[in-house]
Amino acid sequence: MTKNKFKLIYDDLAKQIQGGTLNVNDLLPSEHDLSITYQASRETIRKALKLLSEHGYIQKMQGKGSVVLDMRKINFPISGLVSFKELAEKIGKRSSTTVISLQEFTSQIRILEEMELSDPEEVWEIIRVRDIDQERIILDKDYVMKRVVPSLTREVCEHSIYEYFEENLGLSISFAKKEITVETPTKEDKLLLDLDGYSNIVVVRSHVYLENAMLFQYTESRHRPDKFRFVDFARRGKN
Repeated sequence: MTKNKFKLIYDDLAKQIQGGTLNVNDLLPSEHDLSITYQASRETIRKALKLLSEHGYIQKMQGKGSVVLDMRKINFPISGLVSFKELAEKIGKRSSTTVISLQEFTSQIRILEEMELSDPEEVWEIIRVRDIDQERIILDKDYVMKRVVPSLTREVCEHSIYEYFEENLGLSISFAKKEITVETPTKEDKLLLDLDGYSNIVVVRSHVYLENAMLFQYTESRHRPDKFRFVDFARRGKN
């Protein structure tokens, strides 16, 4: 038995779930049966199942075994401000971020309009690709006022800019106005994302405000449509 055999078992079961060989709500074979199938000890099987559970593939049910969860779409909240890091923590450690570029420039006409600026000023442009299950499925383009965020590094952008804004700079991020559209992928989308033949892309545009109602960030988040379920909670008001 190799040192990382439980990871090989995890990878195989994860691929079966992703590929539909194991369907949503199916029960995995018992630990005993899996140990025979993979010629591994029960302890090795338990480690593989623990990793599957931590990464959101299965749910262990008392007296039943391990039930396969729906991994086809990730709930993406429309209300509230959730960073990709926070979303990734909910779905497990199956995600990563690649910073394509981080640069400062004087705001152009489109960014001036989006950020409601009357005069050109320095902004940060952050372009990042989000990878889930080794597929590039989100392209995030952020524009942030440099006078609000004087310094920024690639390391911060790989980790979490919101965590940096709040914990290191002491900014109070309050609310965002969001617009969701379905659009034709651009050349940039096709270059940076694994579109897997999809001819549409879901674009979430957000204008993000501080507690003092100052607009300091404009974000364009471009998603492959098959991987996300955009959700909200609505309550009917009474007159």
